[in-house]
Amino acid sequence: MSVSSMSAPATSSVSTTRWTQLGLGLIAMMSISSPQYVWTLFTKPLTDTLHAPLSAIQLTLTILIVLQTWLSPAQGYLVDKFGPKLLIACGCLLSGLGWVTAAYATSLTSLYLTYGLLCGAGTGIVYIGIVGLMVRWFPDRRGFATGMVAAGYGFGAIATTFPIDAMLKSAGYQHTLVVFGIILGLVGALAALLMRSPRSDDVLPPPAVATSLRDVAPKDMLKTKVFWLMFVMMTMMSTGGLMVISQFATFSRAFGVADFMVWGLAALPLALTVDRITNGLTRPFFGWVSDQIGRENTMAIAFLFEALGVAAMVYFRSDALLFVILSAVVFFGWGEIFSLFPSTLTDTFGTKNATTNYGFLYMAQGVGSVLGAPVAAYIAEKTGSWLPVFTIIICMDVITGLLALFVLKPMRKAYTSAA
Repeated sequence: MSVSSMSAPATSSVSTTRWTQLGLGLIAMMSISSPQYVWTLFTKPLTDTLHAPLSAIQLTLTILIVLQTWLSPAQGYLVDKFGPKLLIACGCLLSGLGWVTAAYATSLTSLYLTYGLLCGAGTGIVYIGIVGLMVRWFPDRRGFATGMVAAGYGFGAIATTFPIDAMLKSAGYQHTLVVFGIILGLVGALAALLMRSPRSDDVLPPPAVATSLRDVAPKDMLKTKVFWLMFVMMTMMSTGGLMVISQFATFSRAFGVADFMVWGLAALPLALTVDRITNGLTRPFFGWVSDQIGRENTMAIAFLFEALGVAAMVYFRSDALLFVILSAVVFFGWGEIFSLFPSTLTDTFGTKNATTNYGFLYMAQGVGSVLGAPVAAYIAEKTGSWLPVFTIIICMDVITGLLALFVLKPMRKAYTSAA
C-alpha cells in the first residue's frame, strides 16, 4: 500500500495538458447528457403520438441505460487498446444520430432502436472513455477529477432544459430532436478529437489517498468480494436515482405542482434545471471530500443525506416552492455515485485496466435502469400512488450508506493491505 503525505506537482507542461484534457472531457460529457436527463420532457408527446402506455415508453430509457452500461466493459477495452480520440468522437456522433432518427420513429420498436439503441451505445463509450482518462491524468485528485467530468454529464442538461422545453411547445418534439441532435453530436465530437491518454514521459503527481500498488486484471477483479459489494451498492443507488429521474415529470403532475409558478417560472422545468445544477455540483464536491476524508466515509454521509432529502420532498410534496428546493437536495445526494465509485474502484484495483474495470462496475447503472424506470411506473400504475416507490428509494439509500461504512470500509482495507 502506498500512502502519500504530500503530492509532488506535475511539470508545468503536463499540468497544463491534464487540465486541458479535463476541460475537453467536461465539454464532451455535457454534449451527451440530454438523452438521459431531458428524456422526461419527451415522454408525454411520445405517449400521445405513439398511443402507448407510459411504462412502454419508459422502456426506451431502460434500453438506453442498459446499452450505455452493459456494453461498457467492451467499450472500455477498446479505449484502453486504441486510445480515446476517435472512439469518443464516434460515440458523440452516434448519440446525436439517435436523437435525429428518433424524430421519425412511428412505433415503439423504432423508438427503441433509435433513441434507445443509438443513444445508449454512443453515450456509453463517451462516458466510460472519459472517466477512464481522468483517473489516469489525476492520481492526486482522482475523486475531484472524475467528479468534474461526471458533473458535465449532470450539468449538460442545464443548458438545454429550457430551450428544449420551449422548442417542444413551439415546434413539436420531432423538430426539437433533430435540431439538438445535430448540435450536441457535433460539439462533443470536436472536443473528443483533441483528447489523448497520458504518455510514459508525462510526469504525474503521486496518489493523495491510500491506494493499492497492484494493477488487477478484470478477470481477477471479478473474483473478489470487494468488487461485488461495490456492484450491489451502486445498483441500489442507481435504481433509486433513476426512479426519480425517469418519472420526475410524471409524479410532479400527480402531486399537482408541475404547473405552479415559482419565482415567475413553471415549477417542473424550474425544478429540472435546478436539479441539474445540484446533480452536477455534488459530483466534484463529494469527490473532493472523498480525497480528504476517505471514500467510504463520504459515501455514508452522502447516501444517508439522500434518504433524508427524499423523505422531506415527499412529505412537502404539495408545496410547489418546497418541492423545487427539496428536489434539488435529492439530486445533490444522488449524483456523487459517479465520482465516488470509479475513484474507489481505481484506488482498489489500479490504473492499468481502469477503463475496462470501471466498465464492469458501471454495468450496475444498467441493472438500476431495469429496476428503476419501468418498475417504478408499474408499481405506481398498480397501486395508484407514488408513495410505495419513494419508500423503496429511502430504504435502499439507508442500507447502502450503512454498507459503505460498516462493510465496504473494512473489507477494502483488508484487500488493499494484502495486495
